[in-house]
Amino acid sequence: MGPFYGYALPFPGGGDVAPANAADTVTVHGYVRDGSGAPVPDALIELWQADADGGLAGAPGSMRRDPVDGGHLGRNGVDFTGFARVPTDADGHWTARTVKPGARPGHPPYISVCVFARGLLHHLFTRVYFPEDTRAHTDDPLLASLDAERRETLLATAEGATGSYRFDIRLQGEKETVFLDFHR
Repeated sequence: MGPFYGYALPFPGGGDVAPANAADTVTVHGYVRDGSGAPVPDALIELWQADADGGLAGAPGSMRRDPVDGGHLGRNGVDFTGFARVPTDADGHWTARTVKPGARPGHPPYISVCVFARGLLHHLFTRVYFPEDTRAHTDDPLLASLDAERRETLLATAEGATGSYRFDIRLQGEKETVFLDFHR
């Protein structure tokens, strides 16, 4: 049985990182695929990021609960949270609406990503970098340590002038996304 990521972990508005009235929002979306290129329909994607000024405060108290049954009603729609949790659909697709993160001292802008999926004993960590942030491509120690082909797996693709970016996650095989190893 399981995994049961789609049962209790997603919540209404989980992909709405930016407040409803925020200007300059962007959409980041993509597909999660396994080693053979098949969609992963039951993955869960978590995103963490800085706000547009590079701040990491977020608004952790923005989640609303139903006063009757205690269930999650979703975000309050006013505060920037810096956090998203979205499941993939039947085609392995996920979407989040946010703002482009700002740079922090010594850190170019990026979005941290955590992937939970069937067949994984441990979740996977990666990052989304934006193609316009060319300084990040040389200043970031992670990107600078990768050859060009591997670096490409961490760069989102701009889709026209619509403020939409595509970031596909390949769990293994050809063009596998670069995943980070954290040590405690």
